[in-house]
Parts: sequence; C-alpha cells; structure tokens
Amino acid sequence: MELRKRLKRNKLKHKFGLSQDAPAEGSCSSNMMLGTARSHGPQEGDRRNVSLFGGSGTCSGSGNPPRWPWGLRVSMATGLLLAVLLAVTQAWCVNSLHENLLWFSQLMEVEREISFRTECGLYYSYYKQMLQAPSIQEGLSDLIHDNLTESKRTINLLQRMNIYQEVFLSVLYRLLPIQSYLEPVYFYIYTVFSLQAVYVIALYLTAWLLSGSWLAGALTGVWYILNRVDTTRVEFTISLRENWSLPFLALQVTAITCYLRPQLTALQQKVMVWLMYVTTFCFCLTWQFNQFILLVQALIIYTLDCIDFLTTTQVTTLYLVQVCGLLSVWLLQFCNPMILGSLVLSFIVAALFIRHCQSGLKTGSLMARLGKLLLHTAMVLLLTFTINYLAKKVLQLRSDEHIFKFIKSKLALGQTRDFDASLYLCEEAFGLLPLDTLERLAGTLLLYPYILTLLLLSGMLVVSALQNLSRAKGGSAEERKGAEGRVVALRPDVAYNVLHTLFYGLLAFSTMRMKYIWTGHMCAVAAYGVCGTELWTPLLTTVRCNSKVLLRLVRYAVPLAMIACLYYKFWPKLMEEVSELREFYDPDTVELMTWISTKTPKGAVFAGSMQLLAGVKLCTGRVLTNHPHYEDKDLRERTRQVYQVYARQSPEDVHEILRAVGADYVVLENSICYERRHRRGCRLRDLLDLANGHIMDGPGENDPDLVPASHPRFCEAIKTDPADYTALFTRTFQNKTFHVYRVKKKRKKSAKTLSEPSATQ
Repeated sequence: MELRKRLKRNKLKHKFGLSQDAPAEGSCSSNMMLGTARSHGPQEGDRRNVSLFGGSGTCSGSGNPPRWPWGLRVSMATGLLLAVLLAVTQAWCVNSLHENLLWFSQLMEVEREISFRTECGLYYSYYKQMLQAPSIQEGLSDLIHDNLTESKRTINLLQRMNIYQEVFLSVLYRLLPIQSYLEPVYFYIYTVFSLQAVYVIALYLTAWLLSGSWLAGALTGVWYILNRVDTTRVEFTISLRENWSLPFLALQVTAITCYLRPQLTALQQKVMVWLMYVTTFCFCLTWQFNQFILLVQALIIYTLDCIDFLTTTQVTTLYLVQVCGLLSVWLLQFCNPMILGSLVLSFIVAALFIRHCQSGLKTGSLMARLGKLLLHTAMVLLLTFTINYLAKKVLQLRSDEHIFKFIKSKLALGQTRDFDASLYLCEEAFGLLPLDTLERLAGTLLLYPYILTLLLLSGMLVVSALQNLSRAKGGSAEERKGAEGRVVALRPDVAYNVLHTLFYGLLAFSTMRMKYIWTGHMCAVAAYGVCGTELWTPLLTTVRCNSKVLLRLVRYAVPLAMIACLYYKFWPKLMEEVSELREFYDPDTVELMTWISTKTPKGAVFAGSMQLLAGVKLCTGRVLTNHPHYEDKDLRERTRQVYQVYARQSPEDVHEILRAVGADYVVLENSICYERRHRRGCRLRDLLDLANGHIMDGPGENDPDLVPASHPRFCEAIKTDPADYTALFTRTFQNKTFHVYRVKKKRKKSAKTLSEPSATQ
C-alpha cells in the first residue's frame, strides 16, 4: 500500500512538472531532439498549450495556460529588443552603403535614376509613372492599358509583371502627409531597406523557435550582417523582385516552423495558418519566380509526408496554403496563365489526388513501404507532368519555356544554341556557386558549425525516417510503447528546416543567384546548432561530462564567446566599409539621357539592349521596343530580332526589322559591340552568330556546320558611314560609349524624293 501511494505521488508530480527530475529551462521536451517518439510530432486532436519561444506545455504545466514568471518575461523582452536592434542595424548598414557608394543624396535626378541599373530601372519607372499620373485611377488605367513599354502593343502590366509593390507604395506616398519632407525616391528605398530589417527579424525568430534560446537569434542576426556580400545585394539592386519577396519567404518559414511545433493549441494553429497564407501571398505577389521556389517547398512537404513526419491535416494545410496564395495572386494579376500552368500547382494536385487514392500507403514492413513509396512517387511525377502538359495546351502557354530550356541545358541534357537559354547560361549569376563563397562563409565562423549541425541533423533525420517507416501502423499499446522508447525522435519543425536548408542549398550550388535564399536560412541553422542541445549532448556524453548545469553553461557561453569574437574581428572592418566614400560617375549615360529627353519627340520609339532601354524608360519616358522583363515569348523573339544590330546582317535586313517593331531610333553600345567581359562563345555577338549559323569572331574552334557570314557586323560597319547604311540610317548622337541612329522611313518609288530634315542637334 505504501509503495502504491508513492507511485501515485510521483505520477502527480510528473504531471504538474513538480518532479526534481523535470527538465530544466532550455532542455525541455520541445527543445530536445533525443527522446521518445511522442516528441516526433503532434497527434491530431492534441491541444495542449505551448509557449511559442520557451517550449511546449510539457514544461509549463497542465492544460491551464502556462504561467510566465518575471524572469521569463524579462528574457522574452530582452530577446525581442535585441531582434529589433539587429534589424535596425542591418537596415542602417545597407542604407549607409548605398549612400556612400553613390553619394546618392548629392546626385542630380537623372543620375539617381540611372543608378537603378537594368531591370531595377524598369520597375522603378512604374512607381514614378504612378506618382506623375493626375490621379490614382488614371495611373492604374495607364498600367492596365500600357502602350509605352512595348511599341505597337498594348499590354496589361499588372498581369504581365509583379509590380503591385510599386503601385502600393505610390498610393501610400500620395495618401501620407510626407511629400514636403521626404522625396519619393527615398520613400521607395527606405521601404526596401526596412524589409531587410523584417528579414533579419524573421531569421532571428526562426532560430529562437528551433533552439528555445534568443542567443541563437542574436547569433543569426550577427552572421547575416557580417556575411552581407553573400546574404543580400540590396544596396545596389534595390528594385530587384527578390529584395521584396525574400523577407516574406523568411517570415513564411518562421510561421511554418511555429505551426509544426508540437502541442500547439487550436487557436495558435489557426493564427499560424493565417500567417502562412499572408506571407505566402505577399511572397508570390512580389516575384515572378515564385512558382519555382514554392515547387521546391512543395517537394520538402512531400518528402516529410512520405517519411511520416507530418500528420494528414498538416500536409493538406501546407499544400492548401500554397494553392490559396498562388490563386489569390492569379486573381490580382488578371488571371495570369503562367500561374495556372505552373509546375507547383500541377504537383500539389497530383500529390493530393494520389495520396487520397492510395489508402494503404503507410502500412506494411520497411521494404514493403519503401516499394510503395517508389511507386507512389513515380505516379505523382507522372500525373504532375500530365496535368502540366494538358494545362499548358489548354492555356496555350509558352511564356516560361525559356526557363525549362535553361534547366535542360543546366543539367547537361543536351547542348543548345537557343538564344534565350544561352543568355542565362552565360551570365555569372546563373552559373555554379563559386568556391570563394564558402571561403568567405568560413572566415566568419559560419560554415563550420553549419556543416556539423547539418551532418548531425541529417543523420538523425535518416534514422528517424527509417524508424518511422519500419514502425508498424497499429499494434497493441504495449508494442507501440516499447517501439517508442527506442526511437531517436526529430521534431517536425526541425525536420522541415533541415530539408529546407538541404534543398535550397542544392539550388544555390546549381545557380548562384539563388544563394540568397539559402545563406540567410543557413545562419539560422548554424546558430541553432551552436545554441541547441543536439550538438552538445552527444559531445558532452562522449567526454562523460553530460550534466544539466554544464550543458546550460556551454549553450550560453559558446554563442556569447562567438559573438564577442565576431564583434572584435569584424565590427571595425564593417564600420570602415560603411564609412568608405565613393561617388557615382557615368557622364556618358547622363549625356545620352539628357539628349533623349531634350532633343527627341516624346512619342519617339527607341531600340537597343534590354538593360539600356530600362533606363531610357525611367529617365525619359520614351517608348521602348523591348525590355528586361523576359517572361513573354513574343517579347523574347522581338528582343532577338532587335539584337541583330550586333550580328552580321545587311543594313536592309536590320532596317526592316527595326521598322517592323516601330523603332524611330536605335542605340548602339560599344561595350556590347566590342565586348570583352565574357569569354568567347558567351559574348552577345557570339550568341547571335551561333543562333544565325555563323562562325564566331576571334581565334578558336567552331562547329563544322557553321558558315562564314556574307555581311560585316552591323554595329561596326555602320560607324564608317558607307552609302548603303547612310541611305537607311542617320547618326544623330554619339559619345565615347553610345551611338544613336535615326531609322529612316523608306520612300515609295512613285513618290517624289524629299530630303528629310536632319535630327542632329
């Protein structure tokens, strides 16, 4: 009887967290990776309370709301205050770098606009256009019925491009009483830099959620700021779509991490689902490549579902959040067919349908389940490509085929002379990740803890997956309890982040431009390894020093020591870099834009390179023949035709092409005509020669089917003013960098020859 009473008292103590063996702060069940299978994931219907940053309800008490002692409140407030401080530091750094790199505050308006290079200038031009419109309604109407971006065409810019952020900012600037003391350009760039602060906060919270310690968030923020070269390029590419979208992606990952934490209440789950939807929607609305990023995320969810880390409700919810986000953007973009024809939607439909049909997928022995998973995956992929093929046929969608050509060439599935795919392949941003990136990451002490954490967690993920797959579904309670006691469990939120960093890491290594998705999250994973228990528990066990006090001491001392070391070593360098003064200097482009604005008709149509014409649109408001937003098949074909001015073509053929697209002027750039930046075979003139079947310039091998061109290179020959060129083109402007020619209209043979007035000023 006495023994029975003691057992009853022990059970009560364990239930209410009063046992002397109860886990200490920072090592409770929600923060431990080594434990029973019950910490593997939340069971459907489990609604115990959880402290989002401090651990699950198993640490805080019974079903009643957890009590927060004053010490925990102070710790929470300190962590949040530090998050804001690091976020403001990042925003201040990028703003200072932008100002000191260009001396932006002292630039003329045209110089400021020229600093928005390539596609950045195109996107910013719509913000400027909305502000210059007589009213918001007229500005929106001009965007929906735009005839300035592509000559001889009227397009819906809100459908074609992801420019709702420019629309929103322009409306906000009109409504807020700030016009008297804040210029429109500063309102724009301050907003983008503020999103960098949001990015840092999102990564901070993710690391905090994973580890249960805000020191992990602090280390994440410090690493992100110090590795600025590899985590962001916002200070010189302000308007790029990724600078708008990646902060929302980071917030979405934070919301997913919180949603997958064990033992959330029903209210907490609903809040997280709404946060996931809002952040997914904002991410998709601000970047045209959203479907490919979400496809990788859908593959992560699919993998976690296959290896039993998520419940049916969680899988369905995560898929539907993606679908709802994409369809909401589809509606806002006037039923953009690229979204309905995206691979990610086809994959989600296929995955959910096959999952519903295969009711016995998660039964049987280990080998039987592995065989079923292989068959299941093959069926999902087959149905995905079938749905996607049919959708594109019905929608007559060909706008994204250049991306699949690029991927095909990237995977070495066949060499290509396709002009569009080659443009991507020859750009450094779309090449493999350079090894010096890893050297820089190692120099800030980020790479080594990241690799150790990734190896450990990947191993635990594999072991947990095999144990999940080999665990029989059903069985007696005693059998399940015995099996659970032997399991090395991995929390589903941790498992998601492991696969997230693995999948997007592979994407970053294959395409350098995508490293900015990976490196920020890399900081959070590495900080989790340093501040979590998973790395230190086996290490301290190996040296036979695994006590709770020592574990807590190591978890706090090591990150503090690393932060102090990073501050001592890199803070002076960062301050020196931030304070370095430079100046914008591009007199040739300034001269060109000034001449176009003052010496050409407002309705004149300009042809030239995509990058330059984006600046022409922003600085002068003239009509363009082509532009850098490449997600349209007709525009890609038009661009290839306009670029024949840099190929070996006759003046008659070039003139016919330019008149067909309505060009009044063509701008030739010496930097393209005599390009040396790229290697042979990747220069623009080489790509054009290969696409036209001509032998390339310079020494080197040529494919045997290439033939010599019958005409000289147009951009070179026209500068010598031969008679057959001057009959069709008139030089109107030139400096050291640019040559502008007016495209003459052909005279009818029956008409009297009248001399055209010269446009030379």
